[in-house]
Amino acid sequence: MTRWLPAWEPAEGAARASAAFRERFDADPTGVWSAPGRVNIIGEHTDYNAGLCLPIALPHRTYVALRSRPDDVVRLASAKEADSGVVTLDLADVAPGTVQGWVGYAVGVAWALREAGHAVSGFDAVVDSCVPYGAGLSSSAALECAVAIALNDLHGLDLYDDAGRAHLAALCVRAENEIAGTPTGGMDQAAALRCQAGHALLLDNRDHSARHLPFDLAGHGLARLVIDTRAPHRLVDGQYAARRATCEQGARVLGIGSLREVNDLDSALDRLAAALPGDQADVVQARVRHVVRENARVELVAALLEAGEVEQVGAVLTVAHASLRDDYEVSCRELDRAVDTAIAAGALGARMVGGGFGGSAIALVRTADLDRVADAVATAFAIPGLTAPAFLVAEAAVPASRTPDERQTR
Repeated sequence: MTRWLPAWEPAEGAARASAAFRERFDADPTGVWSAPGRVNIIGEHTDYNAGLCLPIALPHRTYVALRSRPDDVVRLASAKEADSGVVTLDLADVAPGTVQGWVGYAVGVAWALREAGHAVSGFDAVVDSCVPYGAGLSSSAALECAVAIALNDLHGLDLYDDAGRAHLAALCVRAENEIAGTPTGGMDQAAALRCQAGHALLLDNRDHSARHLPFDLAGHGLARLVIDTRAPHRLVDGQYAARRATCEQGARVLGIGSLREVNDLDSALDRLAAALPGDQADVVQARVRHVVRENARVELVAALLEAGEVEQVGAVLTVAHASLRDDYEVSCRELDRAVDTAIAAGALGARMVGGGFGGSAIALVRTADLDRVADAVATAFAIPGLTAPAFLVAEAAVPASRTPDERQTR
C-alpha cells in the first residue's frame, strides 16, 4: 500500500502546537510561528563550497508555539516526543558542546542571536511538525527558522526584509554548526526563510544573493514526487563532515578560497593528481569533480526553468544522481532503488536529495503518472530488509512566518 504524507493546513498546525503548549505549561502561548521543510531541485553539497543551489520551500512545516519569558530560562517540549517531558536550560549556560539532542537546534538560535548582539530573553516553547523527520527535508532547519522568526517578532528585531532574513539564516547556520554540532551549509536555512510561494530560490552561497525563478510544474502537467525511503538519515556520524573536509582540502591544494573558484576543471584535476598521493588524489578529484559540475547543472536547470523547458530538467536530475552516487559517494541502496525504479516506471528523471546516506529522493513525473510511479517504488521496496517508503508532492510554498492560531481563524 502506497503511503502519502499530507501537509497540515496552517490553522491545523497552529492548533496542534497551541494545544500541546497549553497541556505542557497550563497557559496560552503568545503565538505560533512556523517554517517549512525544503526540497532541493538541484545543487547538492554545493552550499558549503560557496556554490549554487536551487531549493523550494515545502508545504510541510514545523510549528512552534512560544511565549517569551522575562528571564534567561528556556523550557522546551516536543509534541512528537510526549514522553520526554519538558527540557529546561539557562541561556547563560548555552555554549558549544553543552547541549545535546534536538533542543540544540532551538536554543542554539537564541544563543546565536545573543552572540550577534541581539537582546533576546528566555522562552517557553512546544514544537510540532509534519516535516518528515530524518528524511533529508531539513526538519532541523525548519525548527531553527521557526524559532528565529518567533524571536524576531517578540523582541522587535525588525529582520523582515530579505537582508534581514538572510541575517537570520546565517545565525541559524551558526546555531546548527556550533550548538547542534552539524557542519551543514546555508541552503536549508535560506530556503526556509527566503523562498517564495510558486518559485524556486536560486541561491548563490558565495555572496548569499538570491533570485526567485517561477516554478509552476502543474502548469506544465508535471509534479515533483518526493520519496522518503525511510532509510536512516544521519549527518552527525562523520560522513558529511568528511565530505566537507575533503572539499576544503581540495581548495587548499589548488590555492583558492573555495571550489566555486575552479574555472578549468580538467586543469584543476591534473593539479590535484600531481600534488596528492594516488588513492588520496582519486578521492579529492572525485569530490571536486562533483561540486564543479553540480554548479554547472544548477545554472542549466535555472536556464531551463526560465525558458519554460521544464520537462528537460528530468534528465539533469538523473545525471546529478549518478554524480552523487559515484563521485560524492553519498547514496545508498534505498536511494538508488527509488531512483532507478521511478525512472523505469516513467519518471522524466530522479535523484537523491539532501545530505545523503539515507533520506529522500525526488522524481520529476507527469501528473498523470504520479500514482503509478509511486506505486512502483512502493512495490520495489516490498522486500526483506527495506522499510516501506512514504511519499509527498513538493509544491513551492511560503517561507517562515507567524501562523494564525485557531482562535484567530474562528
